[in-house]
Amino acid sequence: MARTEVLISGFGGQGVVRIGQTLGLAAVLSDLHTTMLVSHGTETRGGYVRTQVVISDEQIDSPVIESPDYFCAMSNAAYQRFRHMMDQGTLIYDPGFVTPDDSLGCKQTAVPARNLSAEHFGKELFANMIMYGYIIRRLNGKISKEQAIEALKQRIPRSLEENIKAFELGYAL
Repeated sequence: MARTEVLISGFGGQGVVRIGQTLGLAAVLSDLHTTMLVSHGTETRGGYVRTQVVISDEQIDSPVIESPDYFCAMSNAAYQRFRHMMDQGTLIYDPGFVTPDDSLGCKQTAVPARNLSAEHFGKELFANMIMYGYIIRRLNGKISKEQAIEALKQRIPRSLEENIKAFELGYAL
């Protein structure tokens, strides 16, 4: 497997870092190399958050993402901030927050994670695990569904049943 770069960004409280942590652990459980960088504003909630995850079957020389294979935009501010990096790859966005720019050269896919979470769980809390499931499925077997769920169990033991259901919702999209 070649180097795969995943950029996830949104605002504090959406679980952006949790997606990155869980994705990184799933890669480790799959015997892959991984790195993760986190950057966020000083606000406790509502400020800017970015997680960069690099996954490879070889040692990783740099944890910095330069050309994301996947960019998950969970807010319009995140979309606007990083869309310039997407000359290829797949840009995944939540249409509840983002209005896409059709002039971009990359593939753009709407994943209504916020609405699905509200519809299925009565709150938006599980939108991040819907996105996580969607990303895992798009990695085309680099990380198995079983390893992804095991990572979820280890990283997020609270509300486990709902988180797994949310993961399954995203994985099925």
